[in-house]
Amino acid sequence: MDADGVITAWSAGAQRLLGYVAAEVIGQDARFLLGESLSKAARRRFAEHEAWTQVVTVRHRDGRRLPVRLHAHPLLDAAGTAQWFFTATAPVSPGDAGLTGGSGPDASEIKRWALEQLPLTLALFDRQGACFAVNAAVTVAMGKPAEELLGVRIGHSGPGEPMPGLEGIAEAAERVWERGETVRLEAHLRTPGEARPHAWLLTLYPVKDPYGRVCALSQAAADITEQFRARQRLAVLNEAGMRIGTTLDLARTADELAQVGSEHFADFVAVDLLESALLGSGVYPDTDTAGTSLRPALRRAAQRSVLPGCPEAVVPMGGTHSYHEDSPPGRALATGRAARHDVDEATAAAWAAGSPERAERIRDHKIHSLMSVPLRARGVPLGIAVFYRHRTPDPFDDQDLRLAEDLAARAAVHIDNARRYAREREIALALQSSLLPGRALRHPAVEVASRYLPADAEAGIGGDWFDVIPLSGARVALVVGDVAGRGIQASATMGRLCTAVRTLADVDLAPDELLTQLDDLVLRLDREKTASDTRPAPGEDVGEVGATCLYAVYDPVTRLCSIARAGHPEPMVVAPDGSVEVLDVPVGPPLGVGGLPFEVADFEVPEGSVLAFYTDGLLGNGHDLAENGSTRLREVLASHRLPLEETCDKVTQALLPGHRNDDAALLLARTHALGADHVATWELSTDPATVAHVRELVGTALNSWHLDELAFAVELIVSELVTNAIRYAHPPCHLRLIRGDDGLICEVSDASSAAPHLRRARTFDEGGRGLFIVAQLARRWGSRHTGTGKTIWAEVAYAECDFY
Repeated sequence: MDADGVITAWSAGAQRLLGYVAAEVIGQDARFLLGESLSKAARRRFAEHEAWTQVVTVRHRDGRRLPVRLHAHPLLDAAGTAQWFFTATAPVSPGDAGLTGGSGPDASEIKRWALEQLPLTLALFDRQGACFAVNAAVTVAMGKPAEELLGVRIGHSGPGEPMPGLEGIAEAAERVWERGETVRLEAHLRTPGEARPHAWLLTLYPVKDPYGRVCALSQAAADITEQFRARQRLAVLNEAGMRIGTTLDLARTADELAQVGSEHFADFVAVDLLESALLGSGVYPDTDTAGTSLRPALRRAAQRSVLPGCPEAVVPMGGTHSYHEDSPPGRALATGRAARHDVDEATAAAWAAGSPERAERIRDHKIHSLMSVPLRARGVPLGIAVFYRHRTPDPFDDQDLRLAEDLAARAAVHIDNARRYAREREIALALQSSLLPGRALRHPAVEVASRYLPADAEAGIGGDWFDVIPLSGARVALVVGDVAGRGIQASATMGRLCTAVRTLADVDLAPDELLTQLDDLVLRLDREKTASDTRPAPGEDVGEVGATCLYAVYDPVTRLCSIARAGHPEPMVVAPDGSVEVLDVPVGPPLGVGGLPFEVADFEVPEGSVLAFYTDGLLGNGHDLAENGSTRLREVLASHRLPLEETCDKVTQALLPGHRNDDAALLLARTHALGADHVATWELSTDPATVAHVRELVGTALNSWHLDELAFAVELIVSELVTNAIRYAHPPCHLRLIRGDDGLICEVSDASSAAPHLRRARTFDEGGRGLFIVAQLARRWGSRHTGTGKTIWAEVAYAECDFY
């Protein structure tokens, strides 16, 4: 071809390739043979008289378009005018070659075809970063023909059009040119030929000549969108594992699910829990008594949006509602299967049938896609999570649905755990609340203040306990105990021990005898626990259900305090002058050891003294040594002569300033005394005539106490008790009246250990009605053993005076 583009020579091979004979083309403009325009790079090399090679589409004589690889070689004459010599290689397949009888393409041609048809995008760039060759996959990905891509700089989609997401590719290309190394990059972007962003793995590697010189840069790109989304899904699930279920709080767990969903793949998330699950039943009825279908009631537990204030929400936080059975969430709840929906007219109509306001919000915010995922754990339906998209243009796909199902399954387990924990905690709190005395507990013998601080402040339950138990004779029992362990199990064990102590105290056992009985109970509990364990822990032995306990009995008449302890910290007493003393009570073994005795120590306590009982958690908490805690407790008690409630606050603030690693209990009791003006005592003879004289003495005492209205009932009770003592007991016998704050106590003591019992007398029996009369007249009555015999007592309330 000459410089003007006119064909000047035509070979026989050209005739076989294109079908034209020489006479038909010589003298013609060569452009009529082109099926498409030459690229800008080819035209530029034409103008600069440089050789070039390119795949060009040409026209066959029969009208077919044929891609050929065209090699252009400039030939300069003496005047410097360029004449052009072209050779063309046709991309003939091996099968066609066999049909035409040819020898078939050579290996280099097949190699070229393989690169052209490679499903990975492949582009070549020169030293200036300009593209000079692309394969077919590049044209598909970029959505442009090859000639528009040639000459475009690396990282660009066109002249002056850099592609977002490939900002660092120029520096990577420079490394390839300068160091001859291969560089790999990962990019997430949307090319002009794609409908949505894809993830690409770019490999930039040098193309070297036989001498090892870099003559071109090759860029190969593999679409790794599926792998990228799988990694994203795993990352979200891993993050969800750390963020969902951080507490045992229902609302918090539901909000964590909504938060993860709105941050990663949804624009609005609503989490609703079934009222039946919140109430603890875990099931909801399908129909009412009349057979009418019921919609399950739901409570909005959490909602999150990419928009401030969640304007898409129709139901407020904590509000109750239900979904129409034809709406997507309603169907998901009914079937128990997750589903995704593109919001169309039919979907909007289903929403409108149950809630026009919901349908209006869908239209206002242009919600175009949603997923309804039931929350279910351990076979129990718990609620539903609904995910919406309105700002994200792409609808939810199957991968999004699988991710939502995984998140919902994780959250459902945590929600069910929280639901179960809340129910068990409520039961345990009710149990503990019924066992522990209230802050306002009053007793004539003592003024009481207490604090109970479990190690787990959120759970609010533990194994420490204290109690104040009224006893006969105006006495009071003060109890502090500590069960090994924490939480619900320790609280349940504490409940059994606390109940046992009250029962044993009602029998009026001495402190050492009561602890012995309690020790036997703990041993029995331990044996029961060991027998119930199908796989006991290695090395497990008696004493696993361990506990410590201190039991004290204070008598306001004698001002004596009798104390015994089983492995429990020593109590302290604050004298009226402010001095603090640790009471030296012999320490017995912890409960559950068995076989060892307990000892009682008696202390005379001045009126107005403060007895301090506590568990070891008060002394050894806050990572402090128990010895240091004991010294600190003495200092605080000595320095604060305040009301007991304020003293409790000062003690807990000083000894438990921060995190607690053990339960702690504190019981303070300020003692009161009943003086001689509240007590009357007489020694009785065994003469039956003494009964009449005793009645007179009692009447005189009641008159001096201005309790004449009690005379009939009290004199009758005293008569029956004294008569029984004279008739059946052994001397010496004593009668004592105690005027308490809310009742009068009558006590008759003798040297016999035989306990009386109430029986029903027959019609003609002459006796057997005495205790029956006492039981009818007294508020309560009973007996207790003493060191010298027994005491029968009865208590008459002042409020019952109007009866007589």
